[in-house]
Amino acid sequence: MPHEETDRLPIRIGISSCLVGQRVRFDANHKQDNYILGTLGEFFEFVPVCPEVAIGMGVPRPTIRLLGAPEAPRAVGVKDASLDVTDKLVRYGRRQARELTDLTGYIFKSKSPSCGMERVKLYTDKGGVSSQGVGLYAREFMAAHPLLPCEEEGRLGDPMLRDNWLERVFAWRRWQELNRQRLTVRALIDFHTRHKLALMAHGPKYYKELGQLVADAGKGPLRPLADAYIGKFMGALQVRATAKRHTNVLHHLMGYLKRQLDSDDKQELLELIEAYRLGRVPRIVPITLLNHHFRRFPNDYIANQSYLHMCPEELKLRSYY
Repeated sequence: MPHEETDRLPIRIGISSCLVGQRVRFDANHKQDNYILGTLGEFFEFVPVCPEVAIGMGVPRPTIRLLGAPEAPRAVGVKDASLDVTDKLVRYGRRQARELTDLTGYIFKSKSPSCGMERVKLYTDKGGVSSQGVGLYAREFMAAHPLLPCEEEGRLGDPMLRDNWLERVFAWRRWQELNRQRLTVRALIDFHTRHKLALMAHGPKYYKELGQLVADAGKGPLRPLADAYIGKFMGALQVRATAKRHTNVLHHLMGYLKRQLDSDDKQELLELIEAYRLGRVPRIVPITLLNHHFRRFPNDYIANQSYLHMCPEELKLRSYY
């Protein structure tokens, strides 16, 4: 049977307050995102944060921008450069990072000098401008939680980027559950085994490297090995899975059915996998047929693979691109 989640807590996602409709922007408006609020909000518990309001700038408030070098910019007023909230934003980011330790993901407001993850406008003292900036609050939070699945609302409009973020969110959720219950050598091995096919879709080298790490479990202290493992694991999931790699995984899955399927069933499955490779159907089409065949011909290893078997929330949200 597929792996079951037990005793599950809400999936808490940090988010810029304006994205859930709170009127906290500089002009007392919001940037409500209907996909985030209407679709993701059905499954996630949002934790809204507006760092600029939190540090006392008020609503409405003067606008700020990033000024200086990419490695050490300052957040200053657009009209009044004597307004400098750099230190307040940095301190608040560090404080929130210490307090919000149970998040499973974060959605930041793009282009914001406080919350933007990347490509924020950065001005120089001489009047030049680049897109090398990172919002000061976001920078501190992400530095404290480098493995946390983070994304911006604008990028979630891209189906592939959205699917990648969701995959990382639910994988991180499973890791949180593992640690909440009890980290053991067996639990670590089971976690790795469950994600083998998912890792193959992101790159065979990650599958091999992480397998070698797990092979050393039990030979020394577990926590340092587990920390190294999850760091490499989350890094692997950030590498975009390609249609070519997904196709290889689908063929790999088909190999577990080679003795059970007749020639017509094999041909049908091969045609659907090829249709996916060519972009004619989404990946859920061959996956649905594979799941049908594995229900007819159960396989304990396949039944526990996250690649095929997901919790209801993930199954509902993932796009299978």
